[in-house]
Amino acid sequence: MCGHNQTVFSEFIMLGFKGIYSIKIPVFVGFLLTYFVILIGNLLIIVLVSVCYHLNVPMYIFLKNLALADIIFTTNIMPNMLYIILKEGGNVSPIGCLIQYYVFCGSTYAQSLILSAMAFDRYLAICHPLRYSSVMDHKLCHHLLTWPWVIGFVLMLVEMVSLFQLKFCGPNVIEHFFCDFVPILDISSSDTSLVRTEDFVFSIMLVFVPFIFVVLTYHCVFVSILRISSMAGKWKAFSTCSAHLAIIFIFYGTQITIYMFPVGGTSYHENTLKSLLYTVFTPFINPILYSMRNTEIRKGLKLIFCRRNAKTHPVHG
Repeated sequence: MCGHNQTVFSEFIMLGFKGIYSIKIPVFVGFLLTYFVILIGNLLIIVLVSVCYHLNVPMYIFLKNLALADIIFTTNIMPNMLYIILKEGGNVSPIGCLIQYYVFCGSTYAQSLILSAMAFDRYLAICHPLRYSSVMDHKLCHHLLTWPWVIGFVLMLVEMVSLFQLKFCGPNVIEHFFCDFVPILDISSSDTSLVRTEDFVFSIMLVFVPFIFVVLTYHCVFVSILRISSMAGKWKAFSTCSAHLAIIFIFYGTQITIYMFPVGGTSYHENTLKSLLYTVFTPFINPILYSMRNTEIRKGLKLIFCRRNAKTHPVHG
C-alpha cells in the first residue's frame, strides 16, 4: 500500500533498449521491416487457407489460427516498441500497461493450446489414419479452434483482477520494451504473492501441461513413423509434421529460456535479447518455416499468382 508521503503514479516510464540509441535509426528500420514481414507472412497464410479449397483441412485451419495469434501478439507489442526506439523511451498508463500484458498473455496461452491441438491432429493423421476423418470431424475441429482462445483470454481475467488491485507508488521506471510480468511486479508497492501464485498456476496449466502433451503425442508419432517399412513412406509422414515440430521447438524453447532460466537485474541486455526471441523472432520465423517447408502452402501461392496473372494478361484467341 502507498504511504502518506508517496504518490500513486499515473504513468510508467519505459526505458526500452538502453545503450543502442546511438544507432536507433538502423535498429528502428530493422524492426519495422521485421514487423512488416510478420504481418505480410501471417496474413498471407490466413488468406491462402481461407480461399484455397485444398487447404480447407484441420491442419491448415489450425495454422490459420496460429497465424492470427501471431498477428495479435506482435501488433500488441511491436508498434509501441518502435515508438520507444524512436523516442529513446516512452510513457504508458498503468491501465494501458496491464491491458498490453493481458493481450500478451492471452495470445501466448492461445498459441500454446493451438500448438497442442495441432499435435493431436498430427497424432490422429499418422497413428490412426483410417479413423482420422471420423474422429477429426467438423464439430471436434471447431471445438479445438474455439477453446484455446476462450481459455487463454478468459482465464487471464482472473489474474487481471489481482493485477488491477496492485498499487504503484514507488519507482515508476520499467526497464523493458513492453509490459511483462516481472517488470510490472518489480515496481508495485503491494503484496504480489497472490498474483505470482496465479501466474504460476496458469503457466503450468496452459504452457507446461500442453508442452508435456505435445511431447507424449510426438513420441507416439515417431514410433508410428519408425514402423513404416519404406523410407519414402517414413519421409512423407515426417514431412507433414516437420514444420510444426520446428515451431514447437522455437515456441517452447524460448518460453523455457525466459521463465525457467531467468536472469538477474544486472543482466538487462541479456534479458532484453531473450525477450526478443519470443516477441519478435518466433512470430517472424513461423510463416517462413511453413511457407518454405510446406508443399501445399507453396501450391496455394502458385494457384493465386497464376490466377492473378491470367486475369492481368488474358490470352486472346
